[in-house]
Amino acid sequence: MAGVEEVRAGISMANQKMQEGVAALQQTALVLEEAQSALSGAIEGTAQDDVQHAYGMLAEVLQTLTGAQGTLSATISSTESYAGRL
Repeated sequence: MAGVEEVRAGISMANQKMQEGVAALQQTALVLEEAQSALSGAIEGTAQDDVQHAYGMLAEVLQTLTGAQGTLSATISSTESYAGRL
C-alpha cells in the first residue's frame, strides 16, 4: 500500500490534470459559444426545423460542458479534502 505522501502526490497530480481538463472545457465552451452566436445570426428568421434542431443540439453541448466542468470542480474539491485529512 502506498504511503501518505505518495497518495497525496498522486492526488495532486490527478487534480492538476483535472484542472487542465476544466481549462480545456472552458476554452471549448468559449469556441462553441462563438459558433452558437454565428449560427444564431445566420439562421435568424428561418423556420427550418433541421437548423433549429442543430442550434438546440449546440446549446445542449454547451450545457453538458458546463455540467462536466462543475463535476470536475466538485471532484477536485473532494480529493483535496481527502488529501487534507491524510
